[in-house]
Amino acid sequence: MKKLLFKYKYKILICLLIVSIVVAIPFTVKRTVAEENLNNYQMEITFDNQNMTLSGKETVTYFNNSDNAFSSLYFHLYPNAFREGANVKVVSSNNFDKAYPNGISFGSIDIKNVYNDNQVFKFKIAGEDQNILQVDLLEDLYPDENVEIKIDFDVKLPNVNHRFGFGENTINLGNFYPIACVYEDGKGFFTKTYHSNGDPFYSDVANYEVEFKCNKDLIVATSGIITNKLEEENEMVYSIKGEKIRDFCMVLSNNFEKASAKVDNVTVNYFGYVSDADLNENLNFAIDCLKTYNSLFGDYPYKELNVVKSNFVHGGMEWPNLVMISDDITKSEDFKYVIAHEVAHQWWYGVVGNNQYDHAWLDEGLTEYSTYLFYQNNPKYGLNYEEMVKNACDNYKFFVKIYNQINGNVDTSMDRALNEFDTEPEYVHLTYTKGVLLFDSLRQSLGNNKFFKTLKNYFEDFAYKNVSPEEFIAEFNKYSKVNLEEFINSWLNGEVVIT
Repeated sequence: MKKLLFKYKYKILICLLIVSIVVAIPFTVKRTVAEENLNNYQMEITFDNQNMTLSGKETVTYFNNSDNAFSSLYFHLYPNAFREGANVKVVSSNNFDKAYPNGISFGSIDIKNVYNDNQVFKFKIAGEDQNILQVDLLEDLYPDENVEIKIDFDVKLPNVNHRFGFGENTINLGNFYPIACVYEDGKGFFTKTYHSNGDPFYSDVANYEVEFKCNKDLIVATSGIITNKLEEENEMVYSIKGEKIRDFCMVLSNNFEKASAKVDNVTVNYFGYVSDADLNENLNFAIDCLKTYNSLFGDYPYKELNVVKSNFVHGGMEWPNLVMISDDITKSEDFKYVIAHEVAHQWWYGVVGNNQYDHAWLDEGLTEYSTYLFYQNNPKYGLNYEEMVKNACDNYKFFVKIYNQINGNVDTSMDRALNEFDTEPEYVHLTYTKGVLLFDSLRQSLGNNKFFKTLKNYFEDFAYKNVSPEEFIAEFNKYSKVNLEEFINSWLNGEVVIT
C-alpha cells in the first residue's frame, strides 16, 4: 500500500449541495454473518530459515453461502506474482531498487496435492498469470453445503522488501498461502492478477487455526492471537487462532523488541528493533489511534493489535490485527502518520471489507480521511486538520495540472480497478488525495452529527462483510435521510471540479 504523506485545506466547487429530498432506498435482503457459515482455515506451516522456504498443509472448510451451485472452487496464489517469468510486476520501476537492494530475487508457491480424507481432487494452476488454483469438485457444491479441501504446498521466499519476502531485519509472510476467491453474485469468482498499484486483494472473513514452527531465535508477530508456545530443541511451535478475520499474516525477526500495554480490553503490541529508543513512544501513539477510532467509528472487536516495524518498500500495509510500518521511514512524524493510517485500516478493510482491486477508494479514501480525523482529535501531535485538507487540495490540483500538461488531459474518475490507473501517482492522487476531499465534502455537506452517525452505523451494519459502492451510497442515504447518489457519483466519475 502506497502511503504518501500529504500536507493539507481547500476550496471545492461542488456542482450540487445536499438535495433536501428524503428518500426511501430499497435494500436487497442479504444474509448476515451470523446466518452464514464462515470458511475455516487450518494450517500447519514450517519455516526453514536456512533456505527461506515454507512447507504447508492447509485444510479449508469451504461453505457455499451463495445461491448457486459450484462445480469448481478457486484460490489465489499470490506468491506466484513474485516468480521468475511472471507477467505482472510486484513493484513499479520507480521502487525497484528500494525493493531489491541486493538485486532481483524470485519467490513462488508450488501446489503438491489437493485432496481430502475420501478423495483426490483434480486441480490446475490457472488464471491469467498462474495466479489461481482451480480445484474441480467430484460433485456440485450446492447452497448451504460445505466441502473440506486439503492442500499441501511449498513456498519459496524472495529477497525483497515487500509484503511477501525477506529483508535485512524481517521476514514478511503476507499473502503466502492459498486463499479462497470471493464469489460475487452475477459476476462469479474474483480471479484478477496481482498489480503493483495498491493492494490487489479481496477476501471474505474466515476463521483461522494455525500451527507455525520456526527457529526459536525468531520472534513472531501475527494476525490472531498466540494461544500456546512449545519449545522443541531448536524450534518453537506456535499455536495461533484468529476468529472472524479477513486474512492472515506473520512477520518474523530475531531483531524484534516489543513494548505492550492494554487499553479498552485490547492488548496493543509495538514491535520495534533492538536498541530502538522510541518503542514506548510509538506504542503510546498506536494506543491513541485505537482510542480515537474506537470513539469515532465503533469498538475494535479483537483482543490484540500488533504494530510491526519491518523491511517494506512502501510506507505501510494492513492485515487483521497486524500492520507493517516501513523501517525506511526515518522521520518520527512520518512514521507516526503511517501508523495512524494503517491502524485505521483495521476498521476500513479489516472489519468492513471491500473489493480493494476494483474499488480501492472505498477503504483507502476513507482510511486516509480517518487519519486526518485522528490528527483533528489529537492536536498534541501538531498537524492541523484545515491545513491538511488545504494541502491535499493543493496537491490534487497540482497533479491535475501536471498531467494535463504532459498528456493533454487527465482522467479524474476514482472508481477504477488498479490496472486502470496508468501510473502510481495517478492511483495515489485519485484514491487517497481525492478520497480525502470526497469525505471532507460529505462531512461539510451533512454536518458533523449526521456524518459521524452514518460512519458508526456503516461500521456496525457491514462488520465482517464486503461492501460495494452501491451499498456504501445506500447506507449514507439511509442515515442522512438525503439522496446522495448523484452527489457521490459526481466525485467518483470525475464530474466534480476542484478549483
